[in-house]
Amino acid sequence: MTRDDISALARGCAVLGTGGGGDVRAGALAAVRAIDIHGPVPLIELADLDDDALVVPLSGIGAPTVSHEMIHSEDEPLRIAEEIERIFGRRPSAVMSSEIGGSNGVAPVAWAAQLGLPLLDADGMGRAFPEVQMVSMYVAGLPADLVIMSDVAGNVTTIRPIDGLWSERIARAVCVAMGSSALMADYVLTAAQARGAVIEGTVTRALTVGRSTEHTREPLEGLRRTLNATRLITGKLTDVERRTTGGFVRGTARIEGTGADKGRTLTLELQNENLVAVEDDRVRAMVPDLITVVDTEAATAVQTEGLRYGQRVSVLAWPCDPLWRTPEGLETAGPRAFGYDLDYVPIEELA
Repeated sequence: MTRDDISALARGCAVLGTGGGGDVRAGALAAVRAIDIHGPVPLIELADLDDDALVVPLSGIGAPTVSHEMIHSEDEPLRIAEEIERIFGRRPSAVMSSEIGGSNGVAPVAWAAQLGLPLLDADGMGRAFPEVQMVSMYVAGLPADLVIMSDVAGNVTTIRPIDGLWSERIARAVCVAMGSSALMADYVLTAAQARGAVIEGTVTRALTVGRSTEHTREPLEGLRRTLNATRLITGKLTDVERRTTGGFVRGTARIEGTGADKGRTLTLELQNENLVAVEDDRVRAMVPDLITVVDTEAATAVQTEGLRYGQRVSVLAWPCDPLWRTPEGLETAGPRAFGYDLDYVPIEELA
Protein backbone atom coordinates (compact mmCIF):
# COMPACT_ATOMS: atom_id res chain seq x y z
CA MET A 1 0.00 0.00 0.00
CA THR A 2 1.54 3.30 -1.14
CA ARG A 3 0.34 6.88 -0.82
CA ASP A 4 -1.02 6.54 -4.41
CA ASP A 5 -3.48 3.86 -3.21
CA ILE A 6 -4.97 5.87 -0.35
CA SER A 7 -7.38 8.06 -2.31
CA ALA A 8 -9.08 5.08 -3.99
CA LEU A 9 -9.04 3.11 -0.74
CA ALA A 10 -10.72 6.00 1.08
CA ARG A 11 -13.44 6.34 -1.55
CA GLY A 12 -14.12 2.62 -1.47
CA CYS A 13 -14.17 2.43 2.31
CA ALA A 14 -16.56 5.38 2.48
CA VAL A 15 -18.98 3.53 0.21
CA LEU A 16 -18.64 0.24 2.11
CA GLY A 17 -19.11 2.13 5.38
CA THR A 18 -22.86 2.57 4.68
CA GLY A 19 -22.67 5.97 6.37
CA GLY A 20 -20.55 4.88 9.35
CA GLY A 21 -17.05 3.89 10.31
CA GLY A 22 -15.93 7.50 10.65
CA ASP A 23 -15.08 10.21 8.14
CA VAL A 24 -12.48 8.84 5.71
CA ARG A 25 -10.65 12.17 5.33
CA ALA A 26 -8.92 11.98 8.72
CA GLY A 27 -7.97 8.34 8.16
CA ALA A 28 -6.63 9.08 4.68
CA LEU A 29 -4.49 11.97 5.93
CA ALA A 30 -3.12 9.79 8.74
CA ALA A 31 -2.34 6.98 6.27
CA VAL A 32 -0.49 9.26 3.86
CA ARG A 33 1.50 10.83 6.70
CA ALA A 34 2.43 7.43 8.15
CA ILE A 35 3.51 6.09 4.75
CA ASP A 36 5.63 9.20 4.14
CA ILE A 37 7.37 8.66 7.50
CA HIS A 38 7.57 4.87 7.72
CA GLY A 39 7.30 3.72 4.09
CA PRO A 40 4.77 1.60 2.16
CA VAL A 41 2.72 -1.03 3.99
CA PRO A 42 2.77 -4.63 2.70
CA LEU A 43 -0.73 -5.97 1.96
CA ILE A 44 -0.76 -9.69 2.75
CA GLU A 45 -3.20 -12.58 2.59
CA LEU A 46 -4.08 -14.81 5.51
CA ALA A 47 -2.30 -17.70 3.78
CA ASP A 48 0.97 -15.74 4.10
CA LEU A 49 0.93 -16.03 7.91
CA ASP A 50 2.02 -18.92 10.12
CA ASP A 51 -0.74 -20.48 12.18
CA ASP A 52 0.51 -18.99 15.47
CA ALA A 53 1.01 -15.45 14.09
CA LEU A 54 -0.99 -12.85 16.05
CA VAL A 55 -3.46 -10.75 14.07
CA VAL A 56 -4.67 -7.52 15.69
CA PRO A 57 -8.04 -6.18 14.51
CA LEU A 58 -8.03 -2.41 15.12
CA SER A 59 -10.82 0.14 14.83
CA GLY A 60 -12.06 3.37 16.23
CA ILE A 61 -15.04 2.99 18.53
CA GLY A 62 -17.53 5.75 19.33
CA ALA A 63 -19.76 8.32 17.72
CA PRO A 64 -18.61 9.46 14.24
CA THR A 65 -19.66 13.03 15.06
CA VAL A 66 -17.08 13.01 17.87
CA SER A 67 -14.25 11.20 16.05
CA HIS A 68 -14.54 13.73 13.21
CA GLU A 69 -13.34 16.41 15.65
CA MET A 70 -11.26 14.40 18.16
CA ILE A 71 -8.55 12.85 15.97
CA HIS A 72 -6.75 9.70 17.11
CA SER A 73 -3.30 10.12 18.64
CA GLU A 74 -0.34 8.46 16.90
CA ASP A 75 0.52 6.86 20.25
CA GLU A 76 -2.72 4.91 20.60
CA PRO A 77 -1.75 1.93 18.37
CA LEU A 78 1.68 1.81 20.01
CA ARG A 79 0.14 1.57 23.48
CA ILE A 80 -2.24 -1.17 22.35
CA ALA A 81 0.62 -3.15 20.76
CA GLU A 82 2.63 -2.85 23.98
CA GLU A 83 -0.32 -4.21 25.97
CA ILE A 84 -0.74 -7.11 23.53
CA GLU A 85 2.95 -7.98 23.84
CA ARG A 86 2.66 -7.84 27.65
CA ILE A 87 -0.33 -10.22 27.61
CA PHE A 88 0.83 -12.69 24.94
CA GLY A 89 4.58 -12.46 25.41
CA ARG A 90 5.21 -11.74 21.74
CA ARG A 91 4.62 -8.97 19.19
CA PRO A 92 1.71 -8.94 16.77
CA SER A 93 2.45 -10.14 13.23
CA ALA A 94 -0.19 -8.18 11.30
CA VAL A 95 -2.84 -5.50 11.61
CA MET A 96 -6.37 -6.08 10.35
CA SER A 97 -9.24 -3.66 10.04
CA SER A 98 -12.13 -4.66 12.29
CA GLU A 99 -14.45 -3.06 9.72
CA ILE A 100 -13.55 -2.10 6.18
CA GLY A 101 -16.14 0.69 6.18
CA GLY A 102 -15.34 4.37 6.64
CA SER A 103 -12.20 5.65 8.30
CA ASN A 104 -11.87 2.32 10.11
CA GLY A 105 -10.96 0.79 6.75
CA VAL A 106 -8.36 3.44 5.86
CA ALA A 107 -6.72 4.25 9.19
CA PRO A 108 -5.35 0.70 9.68
CA VAL A 109 -2.85 1.53 6.92
CA ALA A 110 -1.50 4.26 9.21
CA TRP A 111 -1.57 2.02 12.28
CA ALA A 112 0.24 -0.78 10.43
CA ALA A 113 2.88 1.67 9.18
CA GLN A 114 3.42 3.09 12.67
CA LEU A 115 3.83 -0.42 14.09
CA GLY A 116 6.04 -1.62 11.23
CA LEU A 117 3.59 -4.44 10.43
CA PRO A 118 1.84 -5.65 7.27
CA LEU A 119 -1.87 -5.09 6.71
CA LEU A 120 -4.07 -8.16 6.28
CA ASP A 121 -6.35 -8.13 3.22
CA ALA A 122 -9.41 -8.94 5.32
CA ASP A 123 -11.75 -7.51 7.93
CA GLY A 124 -14.47 -8.61 10.33
CA MET A 125 -17.55 -7.17 8.62
CA GLY A 126 -17.24 -6.50 4.89
CA ARG A 127 -18.93 -3.17 5.71
CA ALA A 128 -19.42 -1.16 8.95
CA PHE A 129 -21.56 -1.99 11.97
CA PRO A 130 -21.98 0.06 15.16
CA GLU A 131 -21.52 -2.55 17.92
CA VAL A 132 -18.46 -4.47 19.11
CA GLN A 133 -19.95 -7.97 18.82
CA MET A 134 -21.14 -7.37 15.24
CA VAL A 135 -18.11 -9.00 13.65
CA SER A 136 -17.60 -12.20 11.71
CA MET A 137 -15.40 -13.62 14.48
CA TYR A 138 -18.35 -13.50 16.88
CA VAL A 139 -20.64 -15.14 14.31
CA ALA A 140 -17.98 -17.84 13.81
CA GLY A 141 -18.10 -18.61 17.54
CA LEU A 142 -14.67 -17.35 18.60
CA PRO A 143 -14.54 -16.25 22.25
CA ALA A 144 -14.70 -12.47 22.76
CA ASP A 145 -12.53 -12.59 25.86
CA LEU A 146 -10.14 -9.68 25.29
CA VAL A 147 -10.68 -6.03 24.36
CA ILE A 148 -7.94 -3.40 24.65
CA MET A 149 -8.76 0.31 24.33
CA SER A 150 -6.66 3.47 24.28
CA ASP A 151 -7.61 7.13 24.02
CA VAL A 152 -5.99 10.44 23.10
CA ALA A 153 -5.27 11.19 26.77
CA GLY A 154 -3.04 8.12 27.11
CA ASN A 155 -5.40 5.85 29.04
CA VAL A 156 -5.26 2.12 28.31
CA THR A 157 -8.08 -0.18 29.39
CA THR A 158 -7.98 -3.98 29.14
CA ILE A 159 -11.33 -5.76 29.33
CA ARG A 160 -11.82 -9.51 29.82
CA PRO A 161 -15.55 -9.95 29.00
CA ILE A 162 -17.38 -13.26 29.25
CA ASP A 163 -18.91 -12.97 25.76
CA GLY A 164 -19.48 -10.65 22.82
CA LEU A 165 -22.56 -8.93 24.23
CA TRP A 166 -20.70 -8.03 27.41
CA SER A 167 -17.75 -6.84 25.33
CA GLU A 168 -20.10 -4.30 23.69
CA ARG A 169 -21.67 -3.17 26.98
CA ILE A 170 -18.38 -2.66 28.79
CA ALA A 171 -16.42 -1.27 25.84
CA ARG A 172 -19.22 1.20 25.09
CA ALA A 173 -19.22 2.43 28.69
CA VAL A 174 -15.45 2.84 28.62
CA CYS A 175 -15.70 4.62 25.27
CA VAL A 176 -18.22 7.12 26.65
CA ALA A 177 -15.89 7.77 29.61
CA MET A 178 -13.08 8.38 27.11
CA GLY A 179 -15.13 11.08 25.40
CA SER A 180 -17.10 8.82 23.01
CA SER A 181 -14.06 8.10 20.84
CA ALA A 182 -11.21 5.62 21.34
CA LEU A 183 -9.01 3.12 19.51
CA MET A 184 -9.86 -0.51 20.14
CA ALA A 185 -8.33 -3.93 19.56
CA ASP A 186 -10.88 -6.70 19.85
CA TYR A 187 -10.65 -10.37 19.00
CA VAL A 188 -6.85 -10.52 19.04
CA LEU A 189 -6.45 -13.90 17.35
CA THR A 190 -3.98 -16.21 15.70
CA ALA A 191 -3.91 -16.74 11.96
CA ALA A 192 -5.19 -20.28 12.52
CA GLN A 193 -8.23 -18.92 14.39
CA ALA A 194 -8.78 -16.28 11.69
CA ARG A 195 -9.11 -18.82 8.88
CA GLY A 196 -12.80 -19.07 8.10
CA ALA A 197 -13.67 -16.48 10.77
CA VAL A 198 -12.77 -13.26 8.90
CA ILE A 199 -13.96 -11.88 5.56
CA GLU A 200 -10.99 -12.03 3.20
CA GLY A 201 -10.14 -9.79 0.26
CA THR A 202 -11.97 -6.72 1.54
CA VAL A 203 -9.08 -4.25 1.27
CA THR A 204 -8.71 -5.21 -2.38
CA ARG A 205 -12.48 -4.91 -2.73
CA ALA A 206 -12.43 -1.38 -1.30
CA LEU A 207 -9.69 -0.39 -3.75
CA THR A 208 -11.74 -1.76 -6.66
CA VAL A 209 -14.85 0.11 -5.51
CA GLY A 210 -12.88 3.33 -5.10
CA ARG A 211 -11.34 3.07 -8.56
CA SER A 212 -14.68 2.37 -10.22
CA THR A 213 -15.52 6.10 -10.20
CA GLU A 214 -12.20 7.22 -11.73
CA HIS A 215 -11.81 8.35 -15.35
CA THR A 216 -15.47 7.93 -16.29
CA ARG A 217 -18.18 10.33 -17.38
CA GLU A 218 -20.76 8.39 -15.37
CA PRO A 219 -19.21 7.70 -11.95
CA LEU A 220 -22.55 6.82 -10.35
CA GLU A 221 -23.27 4.14 -12.94
CA GLY A 222 -19.70 2.85 -12.70
CA LEU A 223 -20.09 2.51 -8.94
CA ARG A 224 -23.52 0.89 -9.23
CA ARG A 225 -22.23 -1.73 -11.68
CA THR A 226 -19.16 -2.55 -9.57
CA LEU A 227 -21.32 -3.05 -6.48
CA ASN A 228 -24.13 -4.80 -8.38
CA ALA A 229 -26.34 -2.35 -6.49
CA THR A 230 -29.94 -1.23 -6.77
CA ARG A 231 -30.52 2.54 -6.99
CA LEU A 232 -33.33 3.18 -4.52
CA ILE A 233 -33.81 6.88 -5.28
CA THR A 234 -32.13 9.99 -6.66
CA GLY A 235 -33.17 13.28 -5.12
CA LYS A 236 -32.59 15.99 -2.53
CA LEU A 237 -32.11 15.71 1.22
CA THR A 238 -35.05 17.58 2.74
CA ASP A 239 -34.82 16.63 6.41
CA VAL A 240 -32.09 15.28 8.71
CA GLU A 241 -32.62 14.51 12.39
CA ARG A 242 -29.48 13.41 14.21
CA ARG A 243 -28.45 13.09 17.85
CA THR A 244 -25.40 11.70 19.65
CA THR A 245 -26.28 9.51 22.61
CA GLY A 246 -24.71 6.52 24.35
CA GLY A 247 -21.69 6.54 22.06
CA PHE A 248 -23.81 6.37 18.88
CA VAL A 249 -25.25 8.74 16.30
CA ARG A 250 -28.96 8.01 15.87
CA GLY A 251 -31.58 9.64 13.68
CA THR A 252 -33.40 9.72 10.36
CA ALA A 253 -32.85 11.29 6.94
CA ARG A 254 -35.48 11.99 4.27
CA ILE A 255 -34.78 12.20 0.53
CA GLU A 256 -37.38 13.58 -1.87
CA GLY A 257 -37.04 12.31 -5.42
CA THR A 258 -36.12 14.52 -8.37
CA GLY A 259 -36.22 13.95 -12.12
CA ALA A 260 -37.59 10.49 -12.88
CA ASP A 261 -38.09 9.95 -9.12
CA LYS A 262 -40.13 13.12 -8.56
CA GLY A 263 -43.06 12.53 -6.22
CA ARG A 264 -41.29 9.76 -4.28
CA THR A 265 -39.85 10.03 -0.76
CA LEU A 266 -37.35 7.67 0.88
CA THR A 267 -36.64 7.70 4.63
CA LEU A 268 -33.43 6.27 6.11
CA GLU A 269 -33.14 5.03 9.69
CA LEU A 270 -29.67 5.68 11.14
CA GLN A 271 -27.54 4.28 13.96
CA ASN A 272 -24.03 5.36 12.95
CA GLU A 273 -24.82 3.48 9.70
CA ASN A 274 -27.82 3.52 7.34
CA LEU A 275 -29.87 0.58 8.61
CA VAL A 276 -33.31 0.62 6.97
CA ALA A 277 -34.74 2.39 3.90
CA VAL A 278 -38.51 2.93 3.81
CA GLU A 279 -40.75 4.33 1.07
CA ASP A 280 -44.52 4.76 1.58
CA ASP A 281 -44.44 2.43 4.61
CA ARG A 282 -42.74 -0.24 2.50
CA VAL A 283 -39.22 -1.37 3.35
CA ARG A 284 -36.94 -1.04 0.33
CA ALA A 285 -33.71 -2.31 1.94
CA MET A 286 -32.57 -3.38 5.37
CA VAL A 287 -29.53 -4.33 7.40
CA PRO A 288 -27.37 -6.45 7.07
CA ASP A 289 -27.51 -5.57 3.36
CA LEU A 290 -25.59 -2.39 2.58
CA ILE A 291 -27.31 0.99 2.08
CA THR A 292 -25.15 3.97 1.10
CA VAL A 293 -25.91 7.60 0.30
CA VAL A 294 -23.69 9.06 -2.44
CA ASP A 295 -23.34 12.41 -4.13
CA THR A 296 -25.25 12.06 -7.40
CA GLU A 297 -22.64 13.81 -9.56
CA ALA A 298 -19.36 12.54 -8.08
CA ALA A 299 -20.61 9.20 -6.66
CA THR A 300 -18.67 9.86 -3.46
CA ALA A 301 -20.24 8.50 -0.28
CA VAL A 302 -21.82 10.83 2.27
CA GLN A 303 -21.35 9.71 5.88
CA THR A 304 -24.27 10.02 8.30
CA GLU A 305 -22.57 12.88 10.14
CA GLY A 306 -22.13 14.70 6.81
CA LEU A 307 -25.78 14.62 5.70
CA ARG A 308 -27.04 18.18 5.12
CA TYR A 309 -30.27 19.74 3.93
CA GLY A 310 -30.32 20.36 0.19
CA GLN A 311 -27.66 17.82 -0.83
CA ARG A 312 -28.31 16.12 -4.19
CA VAL A 313 -27.86 12.45 -3.51
CA SER A 314 -28.61 8.94 -4.69
CA VAL A 315 -29.17 5.95 -2.42
CA LEU A 316 -27.69 2.57 -3.41
CA ALA A 317 -28.29 -0.82 -1.80
CA TRP A 318 -26.61 -4.17 -2.46
CA PRO A 319 -26.16 -7.63 -0.89
CA CYS A 320 -24.06 -8.24 2.21
CA ASP A 321 -21.50 -11.01 2.63
CA PRO A 322 -23.29 -14.42 2.81
CA LEU A 323 -22.06 -14.85 6.40
CA TRP A 324 -24.54 -12.20 7.56
CA ARG A 325 -27.46 -14.09 6.01
CA THR A 326 -26.89 -17.17 8.15
CA PRO A 327 -29.13 -17.59 11.23
CA GLU A 328 -26.21 -16.59 13.46
CA GLY A 329 -25.41 -13.60 11.29
CA LEU A 330 -29.00 -12.33 11.29
CA GLU A 331 -29.27 -12.82 15.04
CA THR A 332 -26.13 -10.71 15.46
CA ALA A 333 -26.74 -7.93 12.93
CA GLY A 334 -30.16 -8.39 11.36
CA PRO A 335 -33.02 -5.89 11.71
CA ARG A 336 -34.16 -7.24 15.08
CA ALA A 337 -30.66 -6.82 16.53
CA PHE A 338 -31.23 -3.07 16.11
CA GLY A 339 -34.75 -3.07 17.51
CA TYR A 340 -36.70 -3.19 14.24
CA ASP A 341 -39.69 -5.55 14.21
CA LEU A 342 -38.83 -6.79 10.73
CA ASP A 343 -38.11 -10.17 9.21
CA TYR A 344 -35.06 -9.92 7.01
CA VAL A 345 -35.74 -9.90 3.27
CA PRO A 346 -32.72 -9.76 0.90
CA ILE A 347 -32.32 -6.68 -1.28
CA GLU A 348 -32.61 -8.88 -4.37
CA GLU A 349 -36.22 -9.71 -3.43
CA LEU A 350 -37.14 -6.21 -2.24
CA ALA A 351 -35.76 -4.69 -5.45
